[in-house]
Amino acid sequence: MSRNRGKIAKMNLTSLMDVFTILVFFLLVNSGSVEILDSPKEVILPESRVETKPRETVVIFVSKEQVLVQGEAVALVEDILNGVPEAVDPITWRLAELKESVVGPSTLAVAGSQEVTILADRSVPFTVIRQIMSTCTGEGYENVSLAVIQKASQVASR
Repeated sequence: MSRNRGKIAKMNLTSLMDVFTILVFFLLVNSGSVEILDSPKEVILPESRVETKPRETVVIFVSKEQVLVQGEAVALVEDILNGVPEAVDPITWRLAELKESVVGPSTLAVAGSQEVTILADRSVPFTVIRQIMSTCTGEGYENVSLAVIQKASQVASR
């Protein structure tokens, strides 16, 4: 102990820098910019092979019973299917409300994108989805996307 009092201890930083470099590369590779939309348990999405990343948009959930816009129940699927004229009015009102209620940069991106993503159960008739899509375009949301579960791409076999 008495021998090392005047000397400064030296550390080998090479191995520490190697560990941090590997950690940075690992985080960069695994921090893909994938947005995962949480779908309700009662909505079973169809499957598809999709290569493009989803953008931040207004989300409409269509379960077997009801329609939710940004998490708020607004209409019943049965009313839309039966052709009740006022069935889609609450969807229109909610979309208009979302356009006007911009708070912060994330809702500004959602409102400014003029895009809607529809997460519909695969058992919902397409006439209901078509009516919802028509309501969205009538409110000014012209880019309508349908959410699906991404299938693994199959390798072509000979």
